[in-house]
Amino acid sequence: MRRTRAALLAAAVTLVSARGTANVPVSEIADAAGVSRQLVYLHYGDRDTLLFEAALDLARRELADPWGEAPAETISRERALAVTRHFAAHRGFYRAMFESSSAYALNQVVSALLAPLRSSSLRVRFGSVLPPRVADDLGVFITGGGTALMHAWVASCDEVLDPESMADRLLAVGEILTGALEGIQHPVPAQRAGD
Repeated sequence: MRRTRAALLAAAVTLVSARGTANVPVSEIADAAGVSRQLVYLHYGDRDTLLFEAALDLARRELADPWGEAPAETISRERALAVTRHFAAHRGFYRAMFESSSAYALNQVVSALLAPLRSSSLRVRFGSVLPPRVADDLGVFITGGGTALMHAWVASCDEVLDPESMADRLLAVGEILTGALEGIQHPVPAQRAGD
């Protein structure tokens, strides 16, 4: 079962990347994975769900899981480069997915995977002035903006992607936000109940 799912996810990423479109027939994904078309429907229900799960699996394996082990304060150029290199390496796949009916859901899921990492680093660095809920909200806000920037970079740019330059862009935005937070002298008020 696990091997079948892994084969289907890998085949989906490979075919979508090669073709530059999410409109790959289920039968071709099944053939590439060495399974029957019925197994695709049994495991995922339809092609869009399979492709969405492939994107989620790819982002989780290469972005979220490795960082889950890293210290919370390591939001650095190394992490920014890991993100930009990931998206550049899988540009064909993400570009096709960002142009598919799953684009909104994909943005939401990638943001949801990465936001807790950002929130954790904010709590470590600014815990004395940011209540946990505000740190979580800022993590979602910052990550959502970063995901939107990555989406635009991957989907809109026709030139060769430069991960180094994009990492610098992400860090520049992060430095502005961090600088603003460092200027906070007094703790941010916690949210009132019901807000």
